[in-house]
Amino acid sequence: MKLKQFMKGDGLTYLLVIVAFAILAPLNAGGFLSRSFSGLLIPICCYMSLAVSLNLTVGVLGELSLGHAGFMCVGAFSAVVASTSLAQLVPIPGLRLAIAMIVGALFAAMVGLIIGAPVLRLHGDYLAIVTLAFGQIIKELVGSLFVGKDTHGLHVMLNLRGNLTLEDLGLEDGGVAILKGAQGAVGTQPIATFTAGFFLVLLTLAVVLNLIHSRSGRAIMALRDNRIAAESIGISSIKYKMMAFILSAALAGAAGALYGLNYSSLQSAKFDFNTSIMILVFVVLGGLGNIRGSLISAAAMTILPVVLLEFNSYWKLIYALLLIGVMLVSNNAKLKTMLGQVKMRLHRTNKEAS
Repeated sequence: MKLKQFMKGDGLTYLLVIVAFAILAPLNAGGFLSRSFSGLLIPICCYMSLAVSLNLTVGVLGELSLGHAGFMCVGAFSAVVASTSLAQLVPIPGLRLAIAMIVGALFAAMVGLIIGAPVLRLHGDYLAIVTLAFGQIIKELVGSLFVGKDTHGLHVMLNLRGNLTLEDLGLEDGGVAILKGAQGAVGTQPIATFTAGFFLVLLTLAVVLNLIHSRSGRAIMALRDNRIAAESIGISSIKYKMMAFILSAALAGAAGALYGLNYSSLQSAKFDFNTSIMILVFVVLGGLGNIRGSLISAAAMTILPVVLLEFNSYWKLIYALLLIGVMLVSNNAKLKTMLGQVKMRLHRTNKEAS
């Protein structure tokens, strides 16, 4: 009985991810996928993880955050620095990727702690505006950062005024400049793999779903449903909000690390307000609190622009109309009632057959 309930709920979500990987991995290894679609496999895994992690904040906790791209940015660039610095010490790409992703998650979690402490005392639109501002600040700070490495270790410099150059880092001959301010990370060795993306999605699902079903998860959802009532029975709003927010930031940092190590060149301008909105669209389109929906919408919305490129200059219009159409259908009360009735009839039919 428990197995049946598991397969109808979380088990089906895991199964969908495993089946998708089992089909796509051999096709990709055999060269049966087009170059454009093959190049989307790792970003799709990153966006799926980002959508699920943001759903923890927006759907499960019930707080609107618009700074998710900032945590992704921190994870991406800290992972690039870690990977480049450990290139000689850890020559195995897979192991170096795992270490870099852990570093990205830890740095993003620390930034989440710093931001969350003052921000999570706000609610609603105020929280959204402040997290948006922090996301933009993070992007600008990373875009002003110079990082290099030589035999003396890492050299870090913040170029806020824009009057410094790489020479001011003081690297000795043979030193390597890893981050070059507005130029970002150039010449990085791409070590991200589709397999690593698959395990990242599974890890994100395991962490988020286990949290949701735990005592802490029930406390988080109680705060979402009625904060005053939850606090009246002894549930600490700050404690559980921080837990969800920091965990969401750490998972976003790990996804950002995988994303950053998928490209040889990366700039902080990539992680702007539009990226945060795009991830939020994945969450809203898949359904607030619906983890499986976040996975499906992230994959579909990442593939769709590539498919629509055949329509030349009209693809953005078609993409926007499809988004509007999906939202109208998903929020149609009559359609939801009809689907509910169909599910009940199917359930009765299966019960009678058994």
